[in-house]
Amino acid sequence: MSPFFDESRVDSDEALTALDSHQTLRALATSGAQVREAVALSEEAGIERVAGGERPRSVLVASLGGSAVVCDVLELLAEPGSPVPVSVRRNVPLPGWVGPLDLVIAVSLSGRAPGPLALAAEAARRGASLLTVGAVDSPLADVAAQARGVHIGIGRGRSTSRTALWTLLAPVLLGAGHLGIVDVDARVLTQTADRLDEVAETCRPSSESFVNPAKVLAADLAEGVPVVLGDGPLNGVAAARATSMLARTARVPATSGELPDDAAQIVACFDGPFTAAYSGGAPSMAAGGQDRGDDIFADPFLDGPAAPRLSLLMLRDVLPDPLTRAADEARILAEAVTTAAREAGVRVSEVTAEPGHSLTRLAGQIATTDFAATYLALGLGLDPAVSPHVADLRGRTG
Repeated sequence: MSPFFDESRVDSDEALTALDSHQTLRALATSGAQVREAVALSEEAGIERVAGGERPRSVLVASLGGSAVVCDVLELLAEPGSPVPVSVRRNVPLPGWVGPLDLVIAVSLSGRAPGPLALAAEAARRGASLLTVGAVDSPLADVAAQARGVHIGIGRGRSTSRTALWTLLAPVLLGAGHLGIVDVDARVLTQTADRLDEVAETCRPSSESFVNPAKVLAADLAEGVPVVLGDGPLNGVAAARATSMLARTARVPATSGELPDDAAQIVACFDGPFTAAYSGGAPSMAAGGQDRGDDIFADPFLDGPAAPRLSLLMLRDVLPDPLTRAADEARILAEAVTTAAREAGVRVSEVTAEPGHSLTRLAGQIATTDFAATYLALGLGLDPAVSPHVADLRGRTG
């Protein structure tokens, strides 16, 4: 157990209430409700009117910060069979090819994020179709109204994009589904909401550490410097989200990757200074993959904490039935990476998706790691929603 992570905190209602000032755990638990509310709000706003109901020549998605994963998810789900190209833009300038035949989707919880707002305004000036998601009384909503686009408002009590992901994502996917760009409709979103509810129930604060998968994962991640690796494109998106949540919520630096492209650069780290294999010698391993070089008699409070060690979080997809050649190759590569990690003395954790639609599987992975990052912050004695350094940075930059 990390000397900084106090497991008793994440099992104490009093400690959680005192630390979680903005009720981050409660907000994450509403993810399923966010999906259902977003579907209702989208239908009320006339989501079927996006792009005049006609398939656009191309789609450009603009979101950043905590909303950036919206772009990643739409791009992921569109790739297998979208009849039109989908591209991502975080900030200005708007590409020169965007014009009246294209659709621009701009997402900002506050409706005031400079990048998406500027891109939406420029797209409206060029006559492109607009779908915007954000606060009702906001500059982004005004841009959509002036351009006769479709604006989807957000529900009440959505204070941060990190915990309001599904409020922002569900309308975008529903609109794209109406246009035939992704295979997502109200039925798929209902299944996704149910999966999010299941994870919220499993990872609820009252569930004790030894049976709560998010608390177990948080304790594992506290042991080292995390590398989050997805076994393919779907879990690559989940891995990128996880590293963002680890950094912003738990204040733990982490890096992410996706197999097969990032296998070599991740495995190369197993030779580096954060593993037992460092200094040119192979580690001496005890049974069960434990490094004998660790002093079991060391007192972290008297001797100081041990040097940080690398840890690997492998996000894995459920195997299809029947098993395809591509899925089998991905399985073999993922197992080779985790085996190499354990042999180098790297702590390995794995989270495997449950069966379902690709969006539903992704939702389960994101929800589990979101809860884990939040429990990690709380176990470290940190408020998951408040960072003094972020507040200071905003003060310095106006």
